[in-house]
Amino acid sequence: MQHRVLLFSLLISFAAISSAEVFFEERFEDGWEIHWVKSDWKRSAGLAGNWLHTAGQWHGDPDDKGIQTYPDARYFAISAQFPEFSNKNRTLVIQYSVKHEQKIECGGGYVKLLSGYVNQKKFSGDTPYSIMFGPDICGTQTKKIHAILQYKSQNYPITKEVQCENDQLTHVYTFIIRPDASYSILVDNRERESGSLYSDWELLPPRKIKPTETKKPEDWDDREYIIDPNDKKPADYDSTLAEIPDPDATKPDDWDEDEDGEWRPPKVPNPAYKGPWKPKKIKNPAYKGKWKLQWIDNPEFEDDPDLYVFPALKYFGIELWQVKAGSLFDNILICDDPAYAKQMAEETWGVNRDVEKEAFEESEKRRQEEDERHAAAARAERDRRKGSRDYDDHQSHKARIRDRMKKKYRHGYDDDDDDYHDEL
Repeated sequence: MQHRVLLFSLLISFAAISSAEVFFEERFEDGWEIHWVKSDWKRSAGLAGNWLHTAGQWHGDPDDKGIQTYPDARYFAISAQFPEFSNKNRTLVIQYSVKHEQKIECGGGYVKLLSGYVNQKKFSGDTPYSIMFGPDICGTQTKKIHAILQYKSQNYPITKEVQCENDQLTHVYTFIIRPDASYSILVDNRERESGSLYSDWELLPPRKIKPTETKKPEDWDDREYIIDPNDKKPADYDSTLAEIPDPDATKPDDWDEDEDGEWRPPKVPNPAYKGPWKPKKIKNPAYKGKWKLQWIDNPEFEDDPDLYVFPALKYFGIELWQVKAGSLFDNILICDDPAYAKQMAEETWGVNRDVEKEAFEESEKRRQEEDERHAAAARAERDRRKGSRDYDDHQSHKARIRDRMKKKYRHGYDDDDDDYHDEL
């Protein structure tokens, strides 16, 4: 019975995933170039980059290839067309992987979705887009995930700072936009940020705004308790002493009043003393609660139920500038089912990540050993040159002494010049 339940659950899961609609998927297998158009942007100036079809220097599967930027200090622009669609009334999922083998110092690793007609041969940084998503790294300050949405011909970046990965391994980036205007950003199938298009982008004016009057009204009573006006201090309250003579104390037998003075019993706390009088407090009948700034409806806010909609999506593009090339893009997916996207990530990146990490660590080990060999050879060469210079300097010194001695002989040898012979 248990096996039947498990099988039934698996069938339901498979049916749910198989119902996903895939709008575009690219694994960069042989023949990939048929679907892609390389832009001529910056080509006439000699600044257009190229794309290598490769699995990279380290990988989990040599047959799992992507496209990699090269050479350094270039602009890269490439795009692919797919059947036009709109995400109205459905979830939109954008997913891809990128690996920065070059240990990127300044450059992007993001992608774009474009709508309407695009001249792909002229695709550039100035081409309007609907969504821009993915990592951007530059120096130590910029290490973030872009999530820029186009709304009414304006581009709006996410207002949150979402951190990206900056190592040299493959990472999967996923952007999910739902019909309720909620979103999620995932890295390696783990949610890194989530929220609403209303709150995390400035697409619309805020629903609520501060009122012009932000001070607490003078008649606002925020005292929860007040002194009871009917509570009066008893007339004899202050006559009760805080301390009284100890009634149990007795004068010691050896007390000598002539020497010790008059004996007085020590004082102890008075059990009848109630402390300083304080009036009772009662609930304030005029209490209005703690005052808070009351935000008001923004008259300029007008809701848009289609805020999440991107009509006429038609192109997937990669457009970026890199000082140091070497970013490898792969496993691109645009669909309407986050579960399907998650499964695809596990079937590609997930099964290869451990092997790739081992290959990277082995590559790093070889690189460090090579660096150490070069460093040792450089040190040996410096020592050789230093030894050669020391020998040359010694020979030059001896030659100078011989010249000085010759001059002495020509003018007559002096016994005081024996130090010249010693130096030689």
